[in-house]
Amino acid sequence: MQTGSIVNRILNHTVTHVAGAFLAMGSWAVFANSAHPLPDMLLAGLVQGTLSGLITLVMKKCLEALSSQFARAAPALTILAPPLIVCTVSTAVLIGTHALAGTPEILATIAVPASVALTYAIIYSYSLWHQRKAKGEKVLA
Repeated sequence: MQTGSIVNRILNHTVTHVAGAFLAMGSWAVFANSAHPLPDMLLAGLVQGTLSGLITLVMKKCLEALSSQFARAAPALTILAPPLIVCTVSTAVLIGTHALAGTPEILATIAVPASVALTYAIIYSYSLWHQRKAKGEKVLA
């Protein structure tokens, strides 16, 4: 087996994406709460890392399902509605969970993960619309 194919398999594996989200966004949360005592900043990192991993796991499937529901709507609605729905729900979950966990800097903690999620969701939603259009499926252009 070639090294490139092993690396590609690892990089494209769901576990890699979930672990990457956990580490990246959990680290961000620790940094965003670094002015607070150690237990608070570590708990914020653990909460954010866990939520980012779970959101990463679920977001792609939700976008695909919602995209098919909006497939015959106007392109702007088809492309933007699924990400806005998914990201609104995930942001609400982030805010609620961090509030329950007592995260000191909730807005700073979720700013980067929410922005990254919205950017990913819009790009992925556009790619789903573009794939349908390229396949000749009925989409409004």
